[in-house]
Amino acid sequence: MTDPRTPSAPSQPANPATGPATGVSAGAEGNWFGYRPVDPDAKSGLVRAVFDSVAGRYDLMNDLMSGGIHRLWKDTLMEMVAPKADMTLLDVAGGTGDIAFRFLQRGGGRAVVCDITEAMVRVGRDRSYDRNLLTGVNWTVGDAEKLPIASRSVDAYTIAFGLRNVTRIDAALSEAHRVLKPGGKFFCLEFSHVVLPVLREIYDVYSFQVLPRLGRMVAGDEDSYRYLAESIRRFPEQQALVKRIEAAGFGAVRVRNLTGGIAAIHSGWRI
Repeated sequence: MTDPRTPSAPSQPANPATGPATGVSAGAEGNWFGYRPVDPDAKSGLVRAVFDSVAGRYDLMNDLMSGGIHRLWKDTLMEMVAPKADMTLLDVAGGTGDIAFRFLQRGGGRAVVCDITEAMVRVGRDRSYDRNLLTGVNWTVGDAEKLPIASRSVDAYTIAFGLRNVTRIDAALSEAHRVLKPGGKFFCLEFSHVVLPVLREIYDVYSFQVLPRLGRMVAGDEDSYRYLAESIRRFPEQQALVKRIEAAGFGAVRVRNLTGGIAAIHSGWRI
């Protein structure tokens, strides 16, 4: 793995409670692993290491980060996807199968799950066996920035809690556009930026002071949980992401805030 080195983008002033400020410029996310400056070539390996660590406790991780509400957010996402029997879904960074299983249970035709972390894919495949889902879902290891998926081959693309971890967000958005059929739809469910000031303060204290300690006590992994909290603050704000999705070629791009902006669903049409 390449040694981390100082990137061209400057670090930002820190808040004692929350760490460095948000506002990484478009395309600069590859220079950061949470609040740690890194060589972009090293970032994907660091991300894989995090998810290798948490793969067996992924649901617990999301429970701790969202207070258990992530299940409702995923249900909302699936309502927006509106599965149909003739639809093919590509779920990126969806190794444990949460989105794919919902898609199939609600009448979707076929799901393809692609995740950069093999350990996550193994967890999802095991869960599909436990649910006796032996057909209808395919599992593959692959990078969101270079998908092993044919162009114009899927009806819907979802990425839930994964886009903030990619090295180059714009490359991942371009790949989403490539693999979708014309008229297909893109959906991104992601932790985002809280829009209610009082809730923002509470969530910052929880994220940076409570969550890492819970990660240490419950999962024995404080560092991974600290990274995950930091990565949320490094993620583009809602309207900034809208512009980047539009720049990738999507039309009618919309954002729906969930729980005051703790999470958000971005959507757009492949035209």
